[in-house]
Amino acid sequence: MKIALTSVFVDDQRAALAFYTEVLGFTKRQDVPLGGNFWITVVSPEVPDGPELLLEPSDHPAVKPFRDALVSDGIPLAQFAVGDVGAEYERLTGKGVRFTMPPTDVGTAVVAVFDDTCGNLIQIIEQKRPDPGPGPGAH
Repeated sequence: MKIALTSVFVDDQRAALAFYTEVLGFTKRQDVPLGGNFWITVVSPEVPDGPELLLEPSDHPAVKPFRDALVSDGIPLAQFAVGDVGAEYERLTGKGVRFTMPPTDVGTAVVAVFDDTCGNLIQIIEQKRPDPGPGPGAH
């Protein structure tokens, strides 16, 4: 079993596609009309055959109270791995992205949280490499 698709609810699919591709740097994989909405997915350019992120319309009545509660409590809806949170923070703030939490060391990782302009908080995370400890023969 593997994760092939996951989703984030977005207020405006076209604006979300622009933000997720032009600002965050994802690549559009699918953009198919579906009723009054679209089936729009993006992927990481680093793993073009990897999991897809569906930019799902937020028009279901349960979405707004759910997302409002998460945002009110500062809880990210999704998490994306990056190699360097500090560098990504600088790159994204340079593009006008608003962070609700700057890069923060949480022990095993460095994290930061931003507003995706589509109704969600998104966390970026840089996992720290485990400390190998003292080498052989250390006293």
